[in-house]
Amino acid sequence: MQAGVSEIFSSIQGEGKYVGCRQLFIRLIGCNMDCPYCDTDKLAHSNLVPCVLEKCEGYEGDLELKNPLDLNDIMPYINYRLQQPHHSISITGGEPLLYPQIILELAKNLKPLSIPLFLETNGTLVKQLAQVIDEIDIISMDMKLPSDIGKAYWQEHEEFLKLASKKDVYVKIVVSNESTVEDFEKALSIIKNIDENILLVLQPITPLGGLHEAPPEKMLKWQTRAMQVLKNVRVIPQTHKMMNQL
Repeated sequence: MQAGVSEIFSSIQGEGKYVGCRQLFIRLIGCNMDCPYCDTDKLAHSNLVPCVLEKCEGYEGDLELKNPLDLNDIMPYINYRLQQPHHSISITGGEPLLYPQIILELAKNLKPLSIPLFLETNGTLVKQLAQVIDEIDIISMDMKLPSDIGKAYWQEHEEFLKLASKKDVYVKIVVSNESTVEDFEKALSIIKNIDENILLVLQPITPLGGLHEAPPEKMLKWQTRAMQVLKNVRVIPQTHKMMNQL
């Protein structure tokens, strides 16, 4: 069983509900979307790049592996890094749900360590989530606004959140100057109809891909509106960008 992995590293979670928590990040290659504001290097979506393992004191194995790779190739490194305390393992991308079998195999290998699995996802691959949800502890789910990415995924988002709501899930919406009120209201409606207690994180965009940062007044106005509909709404930027942290 093989998959493309662009990098594995230990850092803080810079976004969302668990911001500031120490995680071991496993970044899988590939995505089913092409968001203009994506901050993942385009080369990291190709198996042509190697898997880079963050250098750490005492590890004597190779720090660069050829993709695609077998899970057994990276488990020694993962086990070594987890000798130090981590809140959880973040399976990220790209879109990690492109590889449900890899997630299942990873969960099986990590079960003796009893460390939570944290899934970062664009919230569109419902069937794949159904395959792995029993092994996932925390889900960070994006809702993509059509006004920012040029395509609507409302049905996929709704079905995904219904399933994800069985777990510790929060929804993240990236907000730009171009994000429209109509899209925002649609997203709020979907969340409320599933569970008004689900945490919503509004994340001011880090300007990329021709999109521009949302004015502070817009962020405050949208949070006020969301708080009229949902019980828990927070505005959290990409804090790792602020600290120049991976």
